[in-house]
Amino acid sequence: MNIKNFLFNRITVNVLAGIVLVIALILGTRIMLDKITRHNHEITVPDLTNKSVAEAGRILSAGHMRLDVIDSVYVRRMGKGLIYRQNPSPGSKVKEGRRILLTINAVNPKKVMMPNLVGYSMRQAKAEILSKGLQIGRLEYVTDIATNNVLQQLHDGREIAAGTMIESGSRIDLVLGLNNDDCVTYAPAVTGLRYMNAVEAIHDNSLNIKEIIFDETVRDYADSLDAVVFRTDPDYGEEPLLMGTELSLYLTTDISKVPVPGEDGEEENAENR
Repeated sequence: MNIKNFLFNRITVNVLAGIVLVIALILGTRIMLDKITRHNHEITVPDLTNKSVAEAGRILSAGHMRLDVIDSVYVRRMGKGLIYRQNPSPGSKVKEGRRILLTINAVNPKKVMMPNLVGYSMRQAKAEILSKGLQIGRLEYVTDIATNNVLQQLHDGREIAAGTMIESGSRIDLVLGLNNDDCVTYAPAVTGLRYMNAVEAIHDNSLNIKEIIFDETVRDYADSLDAVVFRTDPDYGEEPLLMGTELSLYLTTDISKVPVPGEDGEEENAENR
């Protein structure tokens, strides 16, 4: 073997050895990272809504996860101390040891100060009510020069003074002005919306909620949070409505019940308006 061939073979061997070493390092690094980060060892986050913190703790512990209660709200129709919201959401993929952040329904409602809404427009009053953790109740209209001008603020049928301490989540009824030259509105298109979003749209159109009807697919509070509107009475765009008119909402968790936009002449009604 001459010197040239000898050097060529040595270089080739060194190059191949280097390649093998690089591959080995890459594979070794991946194996170590997999062990450290538990790559592809993900856990599905369970739905903890409407469960007690103790029950949630047992469920998460069995799945090698932890919980952390970070906040509370007050929802009247929900059991005290039960879980209202979680993060990450149910169905999310996480690694072992992940903390699940929980917001629970407070045992005792918080107290907030009632704002002064008299003289506000309905839209301004709504923003102020929501910012205080309160809810809009019934909209009552009386003849006045300015439509949707707040004349009175009521709680449980009685006028409530600004500065009064009141439970968060309380419903505040508004007495609003109604000018005969500006007194009609239309039912908004709320099919496909969840309950609270639908209620907000209805109030934005100066209308009231008459009743909420859940179908057979809504079996508990958790279902009601996911339910969407599939019908209203009166229907969207059916006819002009006097401000303050009541609407009924029909809700379901069966998305196939929600009509496709444009069906039943909805687009035609919208154009005619």
